Amino acid sequence: MHPTVERVTERIRQRSAPLRSAYLARVQAAIERPRGADRMGCANVAHAFAALPGSDKFRVVAEKAPNIGVVTAYNDMLSAHQPYEGFPAVIRDEARRLGATVQVAGGVPAMCDGVTQGYPGMELSLFSRDTIAMGTAVALTHDVFDAALLLGVCDKIVPGLLIGALHFGHLPCVFVPAGPMSSGLSNSAKAKVREDYAQGLVGRGELLEAESAAYHGAGTCTFYGTANSNQMLLEAMGLHVPGAAFVHPHAPLREALTREAVRRVLAITASGSPEFRPIGRLVDERVIVNAMVALLATGGSTNHLIHWVAVARAAGILIDWSDFAELSHVTPLLARVYPNGSADVNQFEAAGGPGYVIRELVDAGRMHGDVDTVSGRPLRAQSEQPALAAAEAADAAAAPVLHCEAVLRPAARPFSAHGGMQLLTGNLGRSVIKVSSVPDDRHVVEAPARVFDTQEALQQAFKAGELNRDVVVVVRFQGPRSNGMPELHKLTPPLAVLQGKGFRVALVTDGRMSGASGKVPAAIHVSPEALAGGPLGKVRDGDPIRLDAVAGTLEALVDPAEWAARTPAVLPPELAEVNAHGLGRELFGGLRRHVTTAEEGAVTWL
Repeated sequence: MHPTVERVTERIRQRSAPLRSAYLARVQAAIERPRGADRMGCANVAHAFAALPGSDKFRVVAEKAPNIGVVTAYNDMLSAHQPYEGFPAVIRDEARRLGATVQVAGGVPAMCDGVTQGYPGMELSLFSRDTIAMGTAVALTHDVFDAALLLGVCDKIVPGLLIGALHFGHLPCVFVPAGPMSSGLSNSAKAKVREDYAQGLVGRGELLEAESAAYHGAGTCTFYGTANSNQMLLEAMGLHVPGAAFVHPHAPLREALTREAVRRVLAITASGSPEFRPIGRLVDERVIVNAMVALLATGGSTNHLIHWVAVARAAGILIDWSDFAELSHVTPLLARVYPNGSADVNQFEAAGGPGYVIRELVDAGRMHGDVDTVSGRPLRAQSEQPALAAAEAADAAAAPVLHCEAVLRPAARPFSAHGGMQLLTGNLGRSVIKVSSVPDDRHVVEAPARVFDTQEALQQAFKAGELNRDVVVVVRFQGPRSNGMPELHKLTPPLAVLQGKGFRVALVTDGRMSGASGKVPAAIHVSPEALAGGPLGKVRDGDPIRLDAVAGTLEALVDPAEWAARTPAVLPPELAEVNAHGLGRELFGGLRRHVTTAEEGAVTWL
């Protein structure tokens, strides 16, 4: 193991020891209880299995057959989740073949950020993660399950399911993906049309045609955003059947992999057997570090610098952005997938996909190869791409892959010696920047500030030509407490246009940009946020701002005495009123009041 990876892992282990020990004690206490059907009263048992066919009731009660709980994020609003409609029937069929029973324990909400982007619904997005975690708990709290299958793919859904599952750490769990849509209009061509539209060069008809060609069918969007980063991290954590992440929803192999997930969760279910792997034990400090390294090595979504802090906390493990930053310094960047390159996730998969990345990182000593996985095999086995050996089985042998060094490179010849993330500190607070997609000559930007309290105000200024200059755009009051910390993707096209004109441009915000952030340098997640008295509230139009991703600093170049004397701006009352009402935002007021900071995972349940 690389000494830095070992050092960070040990630091996390020591920091987390009291919390982790208490968590594992609760997991063990839950494991030691009798099975639900044996432990509960007769009326409880009758209610639990009333709708099961008679043969399944006999299996689970009399024969004590394993009962798998399925938590699904199915809806047909999300293209990525629409394929899940048919998964329960496949899962039940495979379980019955193996003498087990299955119940869909519950459904969790799953919203599409692509639909809500730039609109009020997006302000519920981040908090939907914890809503999903609570929904997972509601589903599993029936407490009659011996294992669980989690069906989810996208942005907050996987972190929410994982947080919920870790609060039932005594259960063996396997995540079941659905796969990406086929490649349509290239992501770079789509981005070009968006920039043209922002400049008025094409109309709404041309834009809609391009967007519809890019997002055209069932499956996950094909850029390497939060949804596909989720799948990479689950592979690195050993929570998938190896190689399951990026197989198309309608490929014959997809059903085979889903059936294999049933077989695997049953194999690791029997308490007392050598293969018993409850998720609370499996997800330890090493597994969390493996996920962090996988994120950095692939230039994945910055959302996970929030989400995986919360995931780790659910397992009694404490991580922060300094841990990410230290790991980033020794993690080679192995992948170029849009927006960090021109390839989409289907091309990433064809070039070797998550398995190639995992193998390279394990062999280079950047990932812990000695962790448990749901496959029951060493983590390096996740590097094997499955192939269809028969109509109903996944072959464990690796399929031959044509490797393309424009998409993936070995650890010995990476795209960069350092990972895709950088921590920024200074008198504007702590923030992060995704540097893997930013041109090298834009890693340092110094320019006068232009301050906005809403993304709509920035759009108006752009259309009026007020930003045609070197500028650091500050968009504040976008943090979790202000308005739920929406993603600000609609700012990418206008800022990219300004940068394309040759101006030195950067974004500084306490909001999010996620895995779809583009080539404009963006210091995001600034903490503490402006509503909490953070220093973004002190910035004034014209203040010189220096964003230095090389040195890792974010500074307002203002006389220290003047800076200290400034009173931070407050959220305008009319804006606070808007943020609190409409499209269900009233229901999330309590979460906004109690949420932790972005660096603490934006957690609402502590």
